[in-house]
Amino acid sequence: MKDKITLGLIVGTRGFFNPELAKQGRRILLKKLKDLNVKTVVLPESSTPTGAIETISDADKCANLFNEHRNEIDGIIVSLPNFGDESGIAEAVKRSALNVPILVHAEDDDIDKVDLARRRDSFCGKISVCNNFHQLGIHFTDTTYHTCKIESDVFVKDIDNFIRVCRIVSGLKSARIGQIGTRPDAFKTVRTSEKLLENTGITVVPVDLSEIIAAAKNMDNNTGVVKNRVDEIHAYGDIPDEIPPENVVKNAKLSVVMEDWVKENEIDASAVQCWSSIENNYGCAACTAMSIMSEK
Repeated sequence: MKDKITLGLIVGTRGFFNPELAKQGRRILLKKLKDLNVKTVVLPESSTPTGAIETISDADKCANLFNEHRNEIDGIIVSLPNFGDESGIAEAVKRSALNVPILVHAEDDDIDKVDLARRRDSFCGKISVCNNFHQLGIHFTDTTYHTCKIESDVFVKDIDNFIRVCRIVSGLKSARIGQIGTRPDAFKTVRTSEKLLENTGITVVPVDLSEIIAAAKNMDNNTGVVKNRVDEIHAYGDIPDEIPPENVVKNAKLSVVMEDWVKENEIDASAVQCWSSIENNYGCAACTAMSIMSEK
């Protein structure tokens, strides 16, 4: 998965409301995202009259920019420093067609600043934007509170949670899941449909357990890679005295073979038929090998 997330940013505004609120909100949010080590894709401030999205023309510019970076953008934040224009924002998302997670934020009104120059009314604007998304079938994530300040702790936590969502979605969209062995009959809870997973971009790569076992059995105990893995197992945890040394070697070979298969097939995550075929046909449990794999 990516270490650094890239987010597309849409800041909304509406002509009746003070555009300075949008400009200020844009600057504050960009700084906050930079502080959180998030890369952003956003229209230059000079691209629209306010640096925010309002008209269909603005939406086109934003959608074109997002399309240029579609292979980089992991999610979109929509922020409403004032009421915002629902049509411009919805069209920007619709026309970009990125199909990535979306977080919708609206700024708090200050109770002592509700005159024409300082009133935001982001509360109502957010309802309108989210309603448009719902009509268009565009899924979105809400913040903890309907409105909150960009610099509030709760919004920072919302961003952090959203980044985690984006990282997971981005990783799963093209994930290759290794299926080492078949599902044991006793565990119907882990049944899956490869076709349904493929519809979301997840590819299941199966391998018959007999191939893994045969490769492990045929591996020379005295090779450097096996000896190194044996040493790694001993360093990894305490081995009870009743476990025979040959079983440690078997685990080492099994571990090496599975890891080699994972690398060869560019697997992102794997599931192993750890019970009971390996025990019956290979002579040891797969717990240690699987535990070591989970650490890598």
